[in-house]
Amino acid sequence: MSGFFKSSIGRKIAMALSAFFLMFFLLQHFAINILSVFSPDLFNEVSHFMGTNPLVQFALQPILIFGVVFHFVMGFILELKNKKAKGVSYAKDNGAANSTWMSRNMIWSGVAILAFVILHFIDFWFPEINTKFIQGDWSGLHNGEFRYYHELQEKFLSPVRVVAYVIAFVFLALHLLHGFTSAFQSMGSTAGRKKTLQTIGKIYSIVVPLGFIFIAIYHHLNHNH
Repeated sequence: MSGFFKSSIGRKIAMALSAFFLMFFLLQHFAINILSVFSPDLFNEVSHFMGTNPLVQFALQPILIFGVVFHFVMGFILELKNKKAKGVSYAKDNGAANSTWMSRNMIWSGVAILAFVILHFIDFWFPEINTKFIQGDWSGLHNGEFRYYHELQEKFLSPVRVVAYVIAFVFLALHLLHGFTSAFQSMGSTAGRKKTLQTIGKIYSIVVPLGFIFIAIYHHLNHNH
């Protein structure tokens, strides 16, 4: 296994696999969050299920955290290894994509996304861990009602936080525009499928981040006082 990670191909495959995992999680996360726009009650119910389900909390959540850390660490390793070897980043080893801004700046968009992930953890994950594991409150209730929708709205009350989220998701879109097809190419996707994958990648990379931006702005403008 150590030999696999020592090879350039092995590192790229590992990077691609972690990217697939995180893209699937992002889609699932968006599917839950968009419920807050259409049905606060359903959003509360789904959030409570995800927040108290043992499989999610004690199996999938640790895997997700590992996946996030692994993806960013592997990205930095690939960047450093390739710069040391030939003075270019791993994202440039991609023929026609070499001239794009996204391919030249994957590392910087990655840093911006990492900063956002830290902010997101501070906003949502750390308070949730404190409530459930330190205070021991797994009820999901506040003043007799589910707290999830109210907490989501409270986070987007500040225009500064909303702007930070918008900027972060713009960087995420730019990162995905190159990373989506790059991940498939690392896994050996054929040239014949490249155009199809690019089309799917563009749709995913624009629609999902734009959806998260919409959610943040919606709750900022429609906050219940």
